[in-house]
Amino acid sequence: MATTFTTGAAQGRAEERFFFKLACAIALVLVAGFSVHLAMGRSSFDAPLLFHLHGVVFFGWVGLFLVQTGLMAGGNVALHKRLGWLSALWVPLMMVLGFAITLASLRRNGGPFFFDANEFLFGNPAGILAFATLVGAAVALRKRTDWHRRLMLGAMASIAGPGFGRLLPMPLMIPYAWELSNLICMGFVVAGMIRDKRHHGAVHPAWLAALIVPLVFLTLGQIIAYSPWGIELTRQVLEGHPGAVRPMAAYLP
Repeated sequence: MATTFTTGAAQGRAEERFFFKLACAIALVLVAGFSVHLAMGRSSFDAPLLFHLHGVVFFGWVGLFLVQTGLMAGGNVALHKRLGWLSALWVPLMMVLGFAITLASLRRNGGPFFFDANEFLFGNPAGILAFATLVGAAVALRKRTDWHRRLMLGAMASIAGPGFGRLLPMPLMIPYAWELSNLICMGFVVAGMIRDKRHHGAVHPAWLAALIVPLVFLTLGQIIAYSPWGIELTRQVLEGHPGAVRPMAAYLP
């Protein structure tokens, strides 16, 4: 398999440019989703500090990822390696803020109304764990660039759901809004698989990992969310907060 994906200098540069374009496409979805939401008045800057910290850190990661893929596409490997160690600090911070924002959003207004409350409580952290797992694997395999770049791209794709969720007609997707908003992100991974098949004659196994890991965490999140324990814990998390007035199941306001 390693021989199959060994490329010459020209082919390698073309592949790096492809990954940069794919990274730009993911970033565009995220920026467009949040920008449209803001323009339509569905969100505003009048929010608690935690929400702003979450936004700065997560979009900071998007910026870092674009810079990193851009450096590789431009051949600046040395700076790419030096900046890469920022992920050791950035990803844990994203995990902490991701968990915190899930609780804060649920307690503040019940979370997105087109998701079941219990689904959101467990699904969001599960997605963040899937992202961290892929990034961790990519860092561990950083010397194997064919694996590293594909796993990092898969990690980035796995957190594109909030962007798609702000562009798609989510209320019309009830009761499968959560699953669909997560699965559509895998289109970026599929695009990478198609390119591999065309240029290498086979699909790199890293793409399969980039599909399987989020699906495993998505399934685990759903299993826990709809267990008696998961439903009861959701009630306890919401109890005494404004979000408790919403139904447990997704609904149309």
